[in-house]
Amino acid sequence: MKRTFRGGLIIGLAVAVLVAAVAITYNLYDTRTLKRTTRRGEVLCGVNKGLPGFSIPDEKGNWTGFDVDFCRAVASAIFDDPNKAKFIPLDANERFKELQSRKVDILSRNSTWDMSREEEYDLYFPAVAYYDGQGFMVPRSRNIETALELNGSKVCVQSGTTTLRNLADYFRVNNIKYQEMKFDRLDDAIKAYDSGQCDTFTSDISQLYALRLNLSKPNDHMILPDVISKEPLAPVVRQRDDDWMMIVKWTLYAMVNAEELGVTSKNIDEALKSKKPAVMRLVGNEGTFGKDLGLTNDWAVRIIRHVGNYGEIYDRNIGAESKLHIPRGLNQLWNAGGIMYAPPIR
Repeated sequence: MKRTFRGGLIIGLAVAVLVAAVAITYNLYDTRTLKRTTRRGEVLCGVNKGLPGFSIPDEKGNWTGFDVDFCRAVASAIFDDPNKAKFIPLDANERFKELQSRKVDILSRNSTWDMSREEEYDLYFPAVAYYDGQGFMVPRSRNIETALELNGSKVCVQSGTTTLRNLADYFRVNNIKYQEMKFDRLDDAIKAYDSGQCDTFTSDISQLYALRLNLSKPNDHMILPDVISKEPLAPVVRQRDDDWMMIVKWTLYAMVNAEELGVTSKNIDEALKSKKPAVMRLVGNEGTFGKDLGLTNDWAVRIIRHVGNYGEIYDRNIGAESKLHIPRGLNQLWNAGGIMYAPPIR
């Protein structure tokens, strides 16, 4: 009887250890990000180490940018305080692993959503925040008008990104020869281009606009009109954490819906008095959409009041009100010539 008991106990312990190992490996226990974030009192946000317009710190360590504002929007929805977002700079090579290891709660950093990343890293991209595509930057002195004229180029590119594969595919399909010059760090890649070690630089077009500002002579360089890939940039969270994923996803959708409805940080108080059903649902005067997310019913009001709608965030960081002046293009609302589209709150 004792042997049977002991044998059963040993088998039980072995099974428990195995289950725990599997759970740790696949993050099966990672279903409490919202509770941990609330208990901690801040959202830990992984961002680019320094990309003008998207995420960059000043000399005092104050972060600004499109991706930074998205994190502040999430913090506003949860805490009613955009300053409850803490920014952790991450390299491209470490970003997904650091999210897996829970060093950050969310990645809001120029990361392309594709199938292999969701499968390989066990992550989830809740919604597209910025529709981008890969392009090329060259010195104006080369007198090149299209990427098809890049034969024989030395191309600077960052490793650990989807950019490498797209670069190889484009040149192979068009039977163009090139010399690839890989760099682990983005800073090293752009410095090599600026110093003349390579005569072409490739990255997402949004990044090209930002990096051009850092060159010694920005006006001496041009971004070619060619777009050689689809790069849907999105925030990233861990899989099997649906409550947290829903908050991140609907934070973005709330900002897009707000722009479509004409609700801004400047007229949010007037919006609270609106009798339009769609606006009433957005601001929490009808339905329990906020409570259903585990937040307060005025969650979207908090976002818009503190951070603004999608258009406001775009314009001040990378659009018409910024140094980058990147046209809205595909990121314009669906009813204004773009493809930015949010499911309705209802």
